Amino acid sequence: MNTQKTFIFIATIVLLFSCNSKKENSIFIVKNSLNLQRSFETVSLSKEFLKKETLDSIGIKDVATGKIITTQLIDNEGDGIMDEILFQPEIAPNSEKEYKVIQLKKIPKTEESCYSRFVPERTDDYAWENNKVAFRIFGPTAQKMKEDGTPGGTLSSGVDAWLKKVDYPIINKWYHKELKTDGSYHEDNGEGLDNFHVGVSRGVGGIAVKKDSAYYFSKNYTKWRTITTGPIRTSFYVEYADWSANGSIIKESKIISLDYGSYFSKFSCTIKGTNEISAGLTLHEKDGIVNTNNEEGWTSYWQPHGDSELGTAIIVPKNYISSFEKYDTPTKDLSNAFANIKVINNHVTYYSGFGWKKRVELNSQHEWENHIRNFSKKINSPITLKWR
Repeated sequence: MNTQKTFIFIATIVLLFSCNSKKENSIFIVKNSLNLQRSFETVSLSKEFLKKETLDSIGIKDVATGKIITTQLIDNEGDGIMDEILFQPEIAPNSEKEYKVIQLKKIPKTEESCYSRFVPERTDDYAWENNKVAFRIFGPTAQKMKEDGTPGGTLSSGVDAWLKKVDYPIINKWYHKELKTDGSYHEDNGEGLDNFHVGVSRGVGGIAVKKDSAYYFSKNYTKWRTITTGPIRTSFYVEYADWSANGSIIKESKIISLDYGSYFSKFSCTIKGTNEISAGLTLHEKDGIVNTNNEEGWTSYWQPHGDSELGTAIIVPKNYISSFEKYDTPTKDLSNAFANIKVINNHVTYYSGFGWKKRVELNSQHEWENHIRNFSKKINSPITLKWR
């Protein structure tokens, strides 16, 4: 009898210890090592980190406040299996914060603030946006139209910027306005407009390869695949036909993503055929100011733009940066501010985006470049995670 009681007592202790361990292991710590407030930065939790076979019904709770945090599941491979869960913590400078992994009985509905899609009704654009900025690139039908002399075609692998003032999605609304009404997205009726000229320039982050003293680049994208849209991130895959940089055959594909609250798209490129690429910012009328910072890894162009002002930038993680160049030529649209970026194991990462003064958020060159500096610090000193 005593032996049985002792066994039950020990078993109970083991069970309690097991439950407590499980409870402890559901809490992880997010650490900010910078003297900067961290917000609108996306943290990814993989199945491996969470030690979960499936991420369905997983939620994240702020331990201090008890608030359930907005999350987004991502299927990177398109196989129907979720690979990671995203959320955006709020962390004070030089501090840590605890979050808990929980099971949700019901997934909360959230607004799709980060959105992208293929646009067949406007030839074959691919457009993407969040609550701050919007962009688009151009596809093979637009290229063929241009090459055939058909009106409405576009031949460019540059990145176009749509200048939006509002936080809500505008892509579908603006295309409808342009294609189905007497209005135009080239006119500002309170939400912003498309008055950013790309042409054959690099726009806001298109790539090139420099050979001798000339820059070469691809034509329009040829393939696309939407990866995700949601409250935190939109991302998609695009591929380009092989192209020649003065005889060197370049293979180029990329995953472009844009997170909630960010002015910068992330470009994760797979590149073969060169050890270095150059991501560019169009200089338009060449009446703006180019600034660079090699140590921090960024180049910026602040320019007069219509009846306002506009800042564009490229930010490169420190291990990828090589150099910067202001390339000025009389040929229309070929003057660009370039970030020259190392190709490491056929891969390149950089960020590119813009800030428009009419959004009344980044109102001067000084404010724009200060924002770039802080963004550079954050991507080079990412938020870290550990189990409690």
